[in-house]
Amino acid sequence: MNTGGQALRIWHGQAGSPTWNMAGDELLLQQAAALGQAVLRFYSWDQPSASFGYFQRYADVEPLTGLRPLIRRPTGGGVVLHDEAEWTYSLTFPPAHPAWQLKAEESYRCVHEWVRHAFKVCGVETELSPERRATGPGQCFVGAEKCDLLFNGQKIAGAAQRRNRDGLLIQGSVQAKPTGIDREAWEIAMLAESDWSEWQPGGSFIDESTSLAKRKYAADAHNQKR
Repeated sequence: MNTGGQALRIWHGQAGSPTWNMAGDELLLQQAAALGQAVLRFYSWDQPSASFGYFQRYADVEPLTGLRPLIRRPTGGGVVLHDEAEWTYSLTFPPAHPAWQLKAEESYRCVHEWVRHAFKVCGVETELSPERRATGPGQCFVGAEKCDLLFNGQKIAGAAQRRNRDGLLIQGSVQAKPTGIDREAWEIAMLAESDWSEWQPGGSFIDESTSLAKRKYAADAHNQKR
């Protein structure tokens, strides 16, 4: 994705709980302006779980998977299953960043062009879906949306967005097992042409994320709000 020539902060996160992972991304969005730079976070999950889009109805998505916990994301999109085979990342941009100015369809295309290029660096050819294909009801990896990433016609990467006055948050899921590529190699390829530096959140960020995870993402009042 074109970062407008601006530096990128990289957060190599540890495996986190489903509630903490969502809280961490939401807090990155809340603090995007204060951080002042784009942040690319690579992370994983400490247990199998599922997440669903902010605007989906809980009663509609509950029957789609037996995985629990089932967490409402801060972004849109459909149901995504999270396990050790999935590569998860998020991108946050402050309002002053050129990426924040893009229309939703363009930012979606740009992030998947970035992911596609990283696979190409790893020797794997993929393509962006030229159009929307029939999908399962509310399921992210059944069918494909326009500009999702395809490998041999199968969707292997999708994303969801949230843009507000705080900034832009993109949450991405890559299910790359069919490609045979190692995650570490792909992450290195994602950074190959970027001006980046390592970043780790401070203690106050960790504490705020932990609090947000407990009071919001672990609460039925949030996850079943609609």
